[in-house]
Amino acid sequence: MDREERIKNACKKIVECINAMSFVNLDDQRVHSLVMMREIARGVVENRDRKVTKSDVTRALHSSIEKMASACRDIVYKLSKMSYKGLDDERIQSLLRVKEIACKHAKVASVGSDLLIRESLVGEETLTSNNIDALVGGAEIMMIEGSLEVEAEVQNEDGHNAVQKRPVTRAKRACDKGVQDREAQRKILEDEPVEVEAQLGNEDDQNQEQEALSQPPLPQALIWPADDRVTLQWIQDVTSTIKQFSDNHTPSEFHSIMPIAVANKLIDSASSILSKEPNCVEIDCHGEDSRVVVVGDIHGQFHDLLYVLENAGFPSENQFYVFNGNYVDKGAWGLEVFLLLLAWKAFMPHRVYLLRGNHESKECTLTYGFEKEVKTKFGDQGEYVYNKCLECFKVLPLASIIAGSVYTTHGGLFRSIRIASSRRSRRKRIRRLELGSLNELSEVKRSLIDGPYEGLNILLADVLWSDPSLRQGLSKNKARGRGLWWGPDCTEAFLKMSKLKLIIRSHEGPDVRAGQHHLGDMLSGYCMDHDGESGKLYTLFSAPDYPQVEFGRKLYTNEGAYAVLKSPNFESPSFHSFKAVERPKADPFFTVDDEDKKASSNHEDEIASEDVDDEIDLGEQDLTSMQAQTSTAAISSSQKSSPVGMTSEVDFEALGISNPPSWTVLLPDDVDGTKLVQVPQAPEVEGLPLPPNLEEPHKSAYEYFFKLIAGLKHMLQTRETETKVQKRRRHG
Repeated sequence: MDREERIKNACKKIVECINAMSFVNLDDQRVHSLVMMREIARGVVENRDRKVTKSDVTRALHSSIEKMASACRDIVYKLSKMSYKGLDDERIQSLLRVKEIACKHAKVASVGSDLLIRESLVGEETLTSNNIDALVGGAEIMMIEGSLEVEAEVQNEDGHNAVQKRPVTRAKRACDKGVQDREAQRKILEDEPVEVEAQLGNEDDQNQEQEALSQPPLPQALIWPADDRVTLQWIQDVTSTIKQFSDNHTPSEFHSIMPIAVANKLIDSASSILSKEPNCVEIDCHGEDSRVVVVGDIHGQFHDLLYVLENAGFPSENQFYVFNGNYVDKGAWGLEVFLLLLAWKAFMPHRVYLLRGNHESKECTLTYGFEKEVKTKFGDQGEYVYNKCLECFKVLPLASIIAGSVYTTHGGLFRSIRIASSRRSRRKRIRRLELGSLNELSEVKRSLIDGPYEGLNILLADVLWSDPSLRQGLSKNKARGRGLWWGPDCTEAFLKMSKLKLIIRSHEGPDVRAGQHHLGDMLSGYCMDHDGESGKLYTLFSAPDYPQVEFGRKLYTNEGAYAVLKSPNFESPSFHSFKAVERPKADPFFTVDDEDKKASSNHEDEIASEDVDDEIDLGEQDLTSMQAQTSTAAISSSQKSSPVGMTSEVDFEALGISNPPSWTVLLPDDVDGTKLVQVPQAPEVEGLPLPPNLEEPHKSAYEYFFKLIAGLKHMLQTRETETKVQKRRRHG
């Protein structure tokens, strides 16, 4: 046996000896030292090269407390369910005494454990005697595993005394005022006769406590892996714990099984991976047996996500997953969905790819329930966890390229942000809607929490919010309030330009497609929207019976679907529809009032934006035509820049005017430059008609000026309307 092996064996014995010890009558500092020693020895055994920190000790003690609390909850649950028929009064009294003690200590341990986690989040502060007092105080509970025999002392599996007789500490008294003083607690643990006193002040409270005790015990709290490495076993524990919890417990108890420290570690771990990925991730899956599963919108439907993972097969060396976003909102388990997918990402970063959807934003989560959900599940710490999720949303990639032939994203195609410069002038041309490229997508600043309505990063909103149409070309998506509509010609051009063969996007479910007869209704979970020479476009939606809970509007009995792409023909997907699985009744954290207010706001924006866009589009068309016919030197000429026929009737030279005012004005653009804009003719002109006795050339000149002034006034009013619309969108 070499030296390294001997050291490991010695450290292993140290760990076993400390685990077998009883901490009865040890002071706080000795408990801390023993746990620190055990963690150092465990690090040697497990080949960990990093130093043991105070947080490691905190986690170790937290783990012990949680295990003990879980054992006490199991005792309470089993004693609540068992029949006392055939037992004499003495045994019944003993059982009730054990149940009372277990109930008290389960509560104390849970509070003490929660205190530990909150302290660990503050920073790397020194563990004082008060901290240790809280740790040991939380651990001082009676632990009974596997047996309901009532004895004065209970033995654990290793045969060691598991009954703690140490006096109650300051932390325990602070956590539970109902716990008796130290002497009374010692007598209870030594099985001396103590009368069971009423813990609550009235019968209603007693009934509520009895009802709570009759509920199934909370699953054991999740613990972050000691070596910071997510494993398959840990993911399975997360899945089963969340599923068991969702079946039997209320959302406000969620932090009891997912401590804030675990959620914090998980989000940080996944975010560090996601932040290093490009805007458009390239998935190399050319193996002979490679498969890629593409999943659409999930919207907090945790149980349906589990079905997809189990039915399609879990991620593995040969099986990749691409999720197209919209993990949260409008469903009861958005947080659970997001955390589980982050766990898979942390475990298999090159097999699981998480893209961003339009609901992974602050704007949507404030309206559609995710913020309320997180704050309900984490209470006072909810704001902190919600902000952690928002930060994680900002690093999610926007699109993927699978095997060099398939493009996936949440919304769809996007505009070009290139600015073409005029050869005859330093002034920049008006930006028109042109199809964007993958190179432009790679340059977008995705760290914005909400997709902008304008500016250089408007492409972020496009890729998250756009929808396909059967109408050719690109146009502004007035139904959404942002993003684009793109036609079959754009799909064809994008595939050809990018040398791709297939597009799979999401974003639209049966609610959006309802009443749209030109595209599929999405009741099967997928639909082919475009079919061209270069390839096809599919929309994929993975939330069956969407929305998850009926909250005052029509509930669609749609199927969800996922796509499977196989080597070598990744461009020929197979789609698998599935019905909703059975799930508990739950609050979606979203009401019809929220939906109505959002829909009303969008409708107002749509109406206003239609008027503004019509004016802007008309002006752009007139200006483009004008620029094609004139040089920069001639722009100031009234003959070239005025409405047709108007200047020909005015003899400005006879009036001594050599440079009359132009119908073209220079305005700032969206990229810190300037642009020429044609002044539109106003529908009404104040001051006309003129007096009949007015003679030429004055009459024509006056008409010219009145019409120009009216046009400028109309233009200013239009721009003010546009500004108000944009403000409503930003704050709506």
